Amino acid sequence: MGTIQKGILGGFSGKVGSVVGGSWKGIDYMRSKANRRTATSTQRQKEQQMKFGLIAKFQQPLANLLAISFKSYAIKMTGSNSAMSYNLRNAITGTYPDFTIDYSKALVSRGDMPNAINPTATAAAAGVVNFTWQNNAGAGKASDTDKSILVAYCPELDQSIFTDAGADRSEETASLDLAAFSGLQVETWMGFISASGKLTATSVFTGEVTVQ
Repeated sequence: MGTIQKGILGGFSGKVGSVVGGSWKGIDYMRSKANRRTATSTQRQKEQQMKFGLIAKFQQPLANLLAISFKSYAIKMTGSNSAMSYNLRNAITGTYPDFTIDYSKALVSRGDMPNAINPTATAAAAGVVNFTWQNNAGAGKASDTDKSILVAYCPELDQSIFTDAGADRSEETASLDLAAFSGLQVETWMGFISASGKLTATSVFTGEVTVQ
């Protein structure tokens, strides 16, 4: 039942039929009563929810990196949201309900600065993975002092280890300590970020590696 507060011409509070009345900051308002939602999710909604869940699980341990490494493409959104948008469109493979992530198509950084030439990732002793590349400083915006971005994601543990302050581009080699993933397989990527932090390179997938 609705209650008239200021006479017949005033506002009212409560429900009258399909109309709800109330007051907010001294302003009387009326709105239609919301219909109770009874419909189940559509097939398309279920598919999108599953895709979103997969990418969210992959990106969650990388959130601090993505805030920086996707900054160039984060227009009116966070870096993580920009990465989510890209990876949802490009890195999901399969058909519902058997969606998986194609890690070779996923990005962990995105920008216009050139990446390195021939990047590789290989397992070394004692839980270390070595990354190598060919220096291409001087190509476009690439510089000797660009810092390497090194990323390893372990699907079995849903955890990542990364750095955005690895060796300089000019050094052509860097290492990532992955002892926490010893004996497990990891998906790896590398990219670069300028010394100023303003420029990034689009990451390159460097393959699946079994950590020693």
